[in-house]
Amino acid sequence: MRTWIQDIVKKENEEVEICGWVDSRRDHGKIIFIDLRDKTGTVQVVFGTENKELYQKADKLRNEWVVEIEGKVIKRPKGMENLNIPTGNFEIAAKNLEILSEAKTLAIAINKDGYEINEEARLRYRYLDLRRKRLLKNLKNRHLIFKFIRDWLTNKEFLEIETPILGKSTPEGARDYLVPSRLHKGSFYALPQSPQQYKQLLMVAGIERYFQIARCFRDEDTRGDRQPEFTQLDLEMSFVDEEDILNLIEAIFIDLAKKIFPEKQITKIPFPRLDYQEVLKQYDSDKPDLRKNKNDPNELAFAFVVNFPMFEWRKEPPPSAKASEGKGRWDAVHHPFTQPKLGGSHSEKNDQELIKIMEKEPDKIIARQYDFVLNGYEIGGGSIRSHNPEVLEAVFKVMGHTKKDIREKFGHLLKAFEYGVPPHGGIALGLDRLVMLLMNEPNIREVIAFPKTGDSRDLMMGAPTEVDKNQLKELGLAIKKSRK
Repeated sequence: MRTWIQDIVKKENEEVEICGWVDSRRDHGKIIFIDLRDKTGTVQVVFGTENKELYQKADKLRNEWVVEIEGKVIKRPKGMENLNIPTGNFEIAAKNLEILSEAKTLAIAINKDGYEINEEARLRYRYLDLRRKRLLKNLKNRHLIFKFIRDWLTNKEFLEIETPILGKSTPEGARDYLVPSRLHKGSFYALPQSPQQYKQLLMVAGIERYFQIARCFRDEDTRGDRQPEFTQLDLEMSFVDEEDILNLIEAIFIDLAKKIFPEKQITKIPFPRLDYQEVLKQYDSDKPDLRKNKNDPNELAFAFVVNFPMFEWRKEPPPSAKASEGKGRWDAVHHPFTQPKLGGSHSEKNDQELIKIMEKEPDKIIARQYDFVLNGYEIGGGSIRSHNPEVLEAVFKVMGHTKKDIREKFGHLLKAFEYGVPPHGGIALGLDRLVMLLMNEPNIREVIAFPKTGDSRDLMMGAPTEVDKNQLKELGLAIKKSRK
C-alpha cells in the first residue's frame, strides 16, 4: 500500500512504497541520490551498487520522471540531515524501482516561484506550472478556505443549494455570455452573472438561509484583477437587516483568520462601518486601504462601506431607446433588486412617498447597500432587497425600462412576490480575490487552477476557437464576417 511522503517520519525501519516525481538527482560516485516529490512533501532516496540491476535502472532517472519506489525508511547519517524539509532526518534505502512514466525536458522551469517567467508561457503549460510549491500551497489554502466557509455556514443553519448555470438573459450590469439552444432555435440561455434572482426566489420558497460557492460569468472588457469566469460565496437570509448580515460576515472572517491564518493580524475589530460620501472625501476611494503599515503582508484591514447612492447617471441610452438617440439614463449603483430608502432607517409605511421622490429626484435616494473591503480591494458587496413589487417596478422605470420590458425580463420574480415574500438580503464575496489577498499574491490568476489571460483566452486549451459548421447548422446559427 502506498505511503504519503509526509508520513515516513512515523515509519522508521519500516518497508514503504512511495510514488511521485523525481524532483532532482545527484550522483556521488557509487551512490545515486534522488529527491522524490509527491503532493505532501519531498524525501531523499538512496540507490547503492550492491544491487547492480537496481543501480543501473536508477542511473536512467531524470527530473520529473514518475516512479514507484519500495524501500526501507532509515535515519540519515549524522551531519547529513536536511533541516529545511520535514522529512530531512530520514531517507529511503531503495529496494525496488518501477518507472511509471518518462518526461521530456520541461518547457518551463518549476524549481522557483515562477514570477520571473513570462505569464503566457506559464498559462500555456499550466499543468507544469501548477507543480511548483507556491501554487500547490495556494490551491491547498483555497480548498481550506472554502471548506471552512462551508462548515461554518452549515453550523449556522444555512443550506448549500446549487442554482442553474443555464438561465435567462436579464440586464443586471455586465454583458452576459449567451448559450444558443438547439431545441429552441433562435433562443438563448445566459450563463449567470450571479445567482441573484434564484437566491431571492429561494427566500420566497421559505429556505430562509441559503449559500453557495458559485461559478459566475461576465463578458467584460479586459481588466487586470478579473476573469470571465470566477467563484463567489453567495448567501441570502430572510427576516434580517443590514447589521445582521454585516455581523455574520465579520464573525466568519474573524474565525477564518484565526483558524487558517493565525500569523495574520486584523487591524480593527469590530470592522469599521464607513459612510460612502465620507470615505470618498477622506480617501478619494470607496475601497480604502486602512492598514496601519501597508508594508506588512500579515495585516488585514477589513471594513464595510455603507449608504451608497441608489442610482448613478450614465451616458448610455435607456434599454428601450435606440442607441442613436444619444440619451443618458439612471442606472442602479449595485443592482436593481437593492431596496432604496429615503435616508435614516427604512420603514415599509413610507414606500409610496419613496416611489414619488424616486420618480422625480432619483439622485436623492439612498440604497440599502454595503460593500466589504480588505486592504484597498473590494472583496464583496450586497444589499437588503426590495420585496415590495411596486418599489421594484418603480426602480426599473427609473432605469428606463418600459412596463412591457419589466414584465418580459422580470415578470417571473414579480409574480413570485405575489405569493408571500419575506424581507430578505444577502451578500456575494469574490473568493478568488479574497484568496489572492490572504496568500499575498499580485493577481487572482495565481490562485486559480486554470485561469484565462487578461483578454479572456485559454492558452493551454486554445480557447476560444471556431466550431464545426455542422454544429452551427444544428443551432440555426451562421457566422457573419465583419467588413474590413
